[in-house]
Amino acid sequence: MIGAPTEVLAELVRETAERECLRRLVLSKPLSRDGELPRKISARLTLHRGRRVLYFEESYPTGRVRQFALSTSELLSALPPLFARYGQIDLLTSLGDAALLRSAKGSETLRGERQLRAHLAEPAGEGLSLLEPLEREPKRILVGNEPFLFALGISDKNGRVHDKRQAKFRQINRFLEYVAELYGRLPSGDAPLLVYDLCCGKSYLSFALYHYLTAVRSRRVFLLGMDLKDDVMSDCRRIALQCGFGEATSDGAPIGMRFLSGDVRALPKDRAPDLVVSLHACDVATDIVLSSAASLGASVILSTPCCHRYLGERLPGEKNSPLSFILSRPKLRLKLAEAATDAIRCLYLEALGYRVDATELVDPDDTPKNTLIRAYRTQTSAKRLAEKRRELRAALTFLLGEGADAYIAETFGEFPKGDAENVPD
Repeated sequence: MIGAPTEVLAELVRETAERECLRRLVLSKPLSRDGELPRKISARLTLHRGRRVLYFEESYPTGRVRQFALSTSELLSALPPLFARYGQIDLLTSLGDAALLRSAKGSETLRGERQLRAHLAEPAGEGLSLLEPLEREPKRILVGNEPFLFALGISDKNGRVHDKRQAKFRQINRFLEYVAELYGRLPSGDAPLLVYDLCCGKSYLSFALYHYLTAVRSRRVFLLGMDLKDDVMSDCRRIALQCGFGEATSDGAPIGMRFLSGDVRALPKDRAPDLVVSLHACDVATDIVLSSAASLGASVILSTPCCHRYLGERLPGEKNSPLSFILSRPKLRLKLAEAATDAIRCLYLEALGYRVDATELVDPDDTPKNTLIRAYRTQTSAKRLAEKRRELRAALTFLLGEGADAYIAETFGEFPKGDAENVPD
């Protein structure tokens, strides 16, 4: 092949990647000594969402590491300028190796190209592919053979997760991973944990949480699931008994699972729950869950909202807002309402003494309802709470003008009070 050595080597990289025989690509001896270039770049052949890609890792003199990926279709254009910045590039494959060496005077020598190209010209045969998944299979908390998963219709009696339930299985596992991360925020000791799953629906999370806290963490737990639908709660009670999770007592304290139909705002306030969770409570139901959890004094709150119509319908007309460039486009108006609604929820919890963030629950390909709001009570000064109250009011006034107070009243019930005390850690 005729061309500059960097272009010839880039073509060899592409061909060996397509042939799935590329072991490693290594760039070393950076030509610039000012520290701006990575001291070494290595790449391996991977499979990402059905596509062959080279996954690169850059190592800098400071110890910083950066990753990026290139599909095989991008290699011919992206690699030559990258190669030009290094004194040595090694291509290691199962069919042979090639190396590009650059002298101090700038002359380039490509070694091993002819032998490697000769091997590439031979029939591919049935040799071992070096292609490996970019995302290695994670070690999950649930494996699929847990009895409650069979009772819920997620897996079969042999522990195989049904194909159509794989996304739900991944979602439950990821939620449990977030619970595991915040487990240290829950009370320790022998007393049973009090857990609420509000607007729980079919209660996938309720059963997964109960299993995790009792079977994995060896804790005694009383879990209350609550929803408005009588028939769904009746079915959950049946499944709890079937799985051996029925309500009981231990040392005089309630344990097990209880499912009630009713309004979550009517929950008893005699004891603060240790953990409140909610998965996909629709629209303002999420606000009701968050305000109820906070008013009860929950230690940890994990909530994944669903639908954000309420705020979107109350945003001003596009001609009366500085956000008209967004509001005039219906699709972007919905996205703004989604982001703003969840941001308001975070501010509301912060004004009540919680440390809050919003993160991604699972891969967006599994569900578009993918934001997880996670919060835990923390030591917060009165001054900080007042700042958050002002920030909340300013944000709502910016979005809704005179409708700010009405929005709070219709969603959370009341604006955070101005005389909040310090919240114990």
